[in-house]
Amino acid sequence: MNTVITTQEVQQFAIDPSHSHVEFSVRHLMISKVRGRFAAVKGTIGLAPGSDLPQNVAVEIDPASIDTREAQRDAHLKSPDFFDVERFSTIAYSSTRVEGTPDSFKIYGDLTMHGVTRPLVLNGTLEGRARDPWGNDRVAFSAEAKLSRKDFGLTWNQALETGGVAVGDEIRIEINVEAIKPQ
Repeated sequence: MNTVITTQEVQQFAIDPSHSHVEFSVRHLMISKVRGRFAAVKGTIGLAPGSDLPQNVAVEIDPASIDTREAQRDAHLKSPDFFDVERFSTIAYSSTRVEGTPDSFKIYGDLTMHGVTRPLVLNGTLEGRARDPWGNDRVAFSAEAKLSRKDFGLTWNQALETGGVAVGDEIRIEINVEAIKPQ
């Protein structure tokens, strides 16, 4: 029997930016991976009472908060060659449905980046629930996905003398979020 959960029953947990990370990796020179992260992330995760399976997810990331531990590369990634943060100040993800169990679920949704919206499926898991020392209910999830940067108009590259390109097309995303239930 399927249980119908109304919107009013879903409790929105606020993503705690100080305990959440959105990280990525991409091939560099076709021989290694460059890793980076976005420091500014906010959003909500909806949970039905008594359930550990997200009902909905909404996330916003500030692309200007990119950090690859190399200032010159970060400046290039913020430029019109890549994220063009002056024109596109937000990366947003909004779920359309969630399927599975807390141990293994898929979040179907739309990712908007660089002015382009495309569907993206995140593979997620519940990491745990706890009450913190201040009486707040917290829940943590992890998720991962792969995407093509070209699908979002991020096409800058440089051909290498030895063949291949400087920056790979496939981006691997790893997300770890902790969210707090409002009191």
